[in-house]
Amino acid sequence: FHNQRIQNARARLIDRGIANDALAAEVLQTIWTLNNETAKDAWADQEETKLRQAQEARHLTAKQEQEHLQALEDKLAAARKEEHKKNKSKFVPVSKAKIPTIPVVIPSNYAICKLKAGDYCELYYFTNRGLNEAKKNLLSTEPQGMILLPRPDGQQTWVNADETRDSKMVITKDKNLSWEDFNEAAPRIIVAMKQQEWPEDHINMHITFCTSLQNHRWHHAMDILKQRALLLYQSQQHRMWHLTAGGPHGWSIAELNHELILEAREEIFNLDRDQALAALKQVQ
Repeated sequence: FHNQRIQNARARLIDRGIANDALAAEVLQTIWTLNNETAKDAWADQEETKLRQAQEARHLTAKQEQEHLQALEDKLAAARKEEHKKNKSKFVPVSKAKIPTIPVVIPSNYAICKLKAGDYCELYYFTNRGLNEAKKNLLSTEPQGMILLPRPDGQQTWVNADETRDSKMVITKDKNLSWEDFNEAAPRIIVAMKQQEWPEDHINMHITFCTSLQNHRWHHAMDILKQRALLLYQSQQHRMWHLTAGGPHGWSIAELNHELILEAREEIFNLDRDQALAALKQVQ
C-alpha cells in the first residue's frame, strides 16, 4: 500500500486529516482487507448458493426420475393385473390332482351368469341333460363374440354371446321336470350358488326348500298327479321368490305352504282332465 499506484489515494487521506503517508497506507490496507473479506464472504455465499441449487436440481431430477419409474412400474403392474383378470385360465396354478374319473360339473356360461347376478335360473341347466348340452357346446364351438342386447332402461349394451340363452336349445321348464331331473339339479344348483357367493341365508333357504320337497309324503305317492303337483309348486314358488325378493312383499320359501300345494294339485288335475277330454273328443 506504499507503491506508486495508490499514491493518489494516500494523498486524499492525508488531505482529510491522516497524519502521514505511512498511516494513510495502513488505513488503505485496513479498508482493503475489510472489503476483501466482504467480497470473499459474498463469493463464498454465492458458491454455496450455486452448490445448494445444483444439489437441489440433482435431487429434483432424481425424484422426477424415480416418480417416472414408479409410474411406469404402476402402469405395468396395472396391465399385468388386467391381463390376469381378463385371462384367468392362463395364470391359474397347475394343480397336482389327477384327472378325475367322476365327470366334472360345468354348467353353461348362461347359467353361471344368471346365478352370478342372483337372477332366476331354470333347473334344467343343472340336470344331466342340461350339463351334457353345455359340455357339448363348450367342446364343439368357438367363442361367439359380442352381441347387442336391450337393457331394462331401453338402452342397448354389448354382452358376450355365450352368456345369453342359446335360442336353439330346447329346455324343459321347471314345472315339467321329472323327479329324477329335480334330484339331479337341486344339489348342483346349491353348489353353484355357493361358488357364486350367494348370501348364506339364501343358500340355507334353498337347501331347506329342496329338502322339504324331497321329504314330502307326496314325493313317493302312488298318485302321479301328487308328485307332479309338488314339482309345479316348486317351479311356481322358486320363480315368484326371485320376482319378489328384495321388495316390500318378499317372503321365504323355506317352509312349504300346503294350501298352495293343494292348489297346484288342483291345477294339475284340471289340466290332466282337460287333456283327457280333448284326446277323447279326437278319438270320437
